[in-house]
Amino acid sequence: MDSDDDSDRFDNYNEDDEDLWLFDLQRIRENDPCKTELYWKGAFDLFGEHNYVQNITDEDWEQIGHAISSNTHLASVRLDDGALNDQNMAFLFRGLTRSRSIKTTSLYANDFSVDGVRSMVPFLRNANNLRYLNVSCSNIQSEGFNMLFRALRDSPICSLVCKGCDIELIEIDNNYIPNNLKCLDLISNNINADGCRELAKLLRGKDATLTTLWLSDNKIDDEGVGILVDALQNNTSLTALSLSENDGISKQGPTTLLKLVNNISSIKATLRSNHTLKNIFLSKLDAEEECGAHIGHALAINTKYKDDLETAGREKVIQTQLHSARRAKLADLQGVNHSVYSEINPLHLPEVLSLVGRHHGHGELYVALKSSIAGVISTVNRKEFIRQQRDYHLAKAEQLNAELAAIEAAEGDTVHVGNESHSNKRRRK
Repeated sequence: MDSDDDSDRFDNYNEDDEDLWLFDLQRIRENDPCKTELYWKGAFDLFGEHNYVQNITDEDWEQIGHAISSNTHLASVRLDDGALNDQNMAFLFRGLTRSRSIKTTSLYANDFSVDGVRSMVPFLRNANNLRYLNVSCSNIQSEGFNMLFRALRDSPICSLVCKGCDIELIEIDNNYIPNNLKCLDLISNNINADGCRELAKLLRGKDATLTTLWLSDNKIDDEGVGILVDALQNNTSLTALSLSENDGISKQGPTTLLKLVNNISSIKATLRSNHTLKNIFLSKLDAEEECGAHIGHALAINTKYKDDLETAGREKVIQTQLHSARRAKLADLQGVNHSVYSEINPLHLPEVLSLVGRHHGHGELYVALKSSIAGVISTVNRKEFIRQQRDYHLAKAEQLNAELAAIEAAEGDTVHVGNESHSNKRRRK
């Protein structure tokens, strides 16, 4: 297909022409600054408005790829609903090997597999402005996803959407993690605990960038939740986690997540809880209403103090550790059976009691005094006992020292007399 041919066909363009796509192609070739989006649908277009896409030949797809690659104004390419398959993707990306302008690429609901991804790799490696990629409802499966992820290592990609792609076995290489990836959407796949173990690599370390992780409608169970929670203990990037519609998650799942955002086992544990997460979506939270309410309370504190993790931790201590009713419920949910006042130094009690009275009123202050007094008395009695023991042993030591000194003195006198007597006998001779 040569350019003169294109011009003739473009001149004869009308709205009913099956070659409608040539109008878009012409504008793209001319680098029209007003043409910033290419949006075509394929065989799955319910309204039949884009059926002409099915008539584009392989050679034409290659020419389209070349035109897009050379364009500097096109910011969005959407080829959805059956527009692409492995064959025409091979031709499209033979021409489309790079882009300086494309920020958004959607290849939603197309019939391509890992072969289509393989064709796309050069483009992904050389699209230096790409921020969003959607390959949902394709057949890329695990191999295609892993290939896609590796290809995006040096990309500025921020959002990767792979819903319903039959992904199960994920392999994350720490050396091939996209440096700017913030949102990863893997809804409606077959990811299990092993997959969670790989995804956990994206959540660990000070360089973690992921802020949103969507894992609804997979095969994740309590083990998978535990793996993700373990990775999130020290994470300060993820703000939203979706685990809804994973039937393998039991009532233990919400409890594990509750402990992540507010560990009530000690004041130190509360301060070290996750204060970054602001949204957790989990179907079981509907059934486990009490647990869900406590998770919601912790997330509300995280949201309120989003820029100050230390203050968020302190607020959780005040609102839960120092509130008897809330702490009792949290302790019951998390299997904690000791009083918070057993770990507080008596010297700090005045400050703690002041916080209780100031934030929770006189009723809670009375409960706090009642709970802490036994520990104070026990501590005071222990101190007095130690003092008494110390004084007793000091007095005993003094007595023993005196007796020892007397014995040593007596031994010294006997030796002196003997010497003197022996000396006197010599003089008589």
